[in-house]
Amino acid sequence: MTNIRFDNKVAVITGAGNGLGKSHALFLASRGAKVVVNDLGGTVAGTGGSRAVADAVVEEIIAAGGEAVANYDTVATEEGGQRVIQTALDTFGTVDILINNAGNVRDKSFAKMDLDDFRSLIDVHLMGAVYCTHAAWPIMREKSFGRVVMTTSSAGLYGNHGHTNYGTAKMALIGLMNSLKEEGRRYNITVNAIAPIALTRMSEPATTPQYAPLMKPEFVTAAVAWLCAPDNTDSGHIIQAGAGYYAKIEVREAAGVLFDTETTPQPDQIRERYTEITDMGEAAPYENASAVIRKVFKMVKPKG
Repeated sequence: MTNIRFDNKVAVITGAGNGLGKSHALFLASRGAKVVVNDLGGTVAGTGGSRAVADAVVEEIIAAGGEAVANYDTVATEEGGQRVIQTALDTFGTVDILINNAGNVRDKSFAKMDLDDFRSLIDVHLMGAVYCTHAAWPIMREKSFGRVVMTTSSAGLYGNHGHTNYGTAKMALIGLMNSLKEEGRRYNITVNAIAPIALTRMSEPATTPQYAPLMKPEFVTAAVAWLCAPDNTDSGHIIQAGAGYYAKIEVREAAGVLFDTETTPQPDQIRERYTEITDMGEAAPYENASAVIRKVFKMVKPKG
């Protein structure tokens, strides 16, 4: 079996100073990628900063014979996101791979949450991915090659107490991915998402010592590296990964119920058939929004 390699590929990884991002950076560099290690060097809440964090990862890559450069910009501003990608252009001449990994946490129940803490997570997780991807997108389109990975979370996909800001940002990334996968298709740009199960600075407070040794970031990196591989053309996939477990996650829609198209149903009729409406026994995923519309109008019989 031939090893997946990233020779002559330039990878930008945000939040790569610790945890998952560091693991991704070290692995891709070990397989030949030239890596931009972006990290603000701040706290898990996203405050403060230190260049030493990104520098240490770069030094480790170079010591192992790889190529890397540090970037210390925040991804929470458009200018910062542009500078992250510009670092790749200035140092290595292009960008082929973008792993949107940067994040922060400020956990509280919604009733007690300061909305500045809500906005902060939207700015870093969601808008950080938007800013960096928007800056890299024209380059990838021009060269007809790109691999973009979003970092989502089961907290967004399924919900979690005290994670309204985090979960909202993480679920929004799936909407971003779903649209970009369509826009990137003709340009050989894939856009996928990873839902990690890993021990990091963010997850450590909620991880029991019993399971901590099983939650190595490297388990997640294996799936991320495959999503970034030049020969992987799958796009729009959400992959749960961690502790040796890997699974695709899909948004699915029930078979549905068709009422009379000539008369608007009453809520009483919706109530009567709600069990059928919510029956997921014959649920199916759809490639895009157009596929759902096509399904509906195949069922509907227009008059005349």
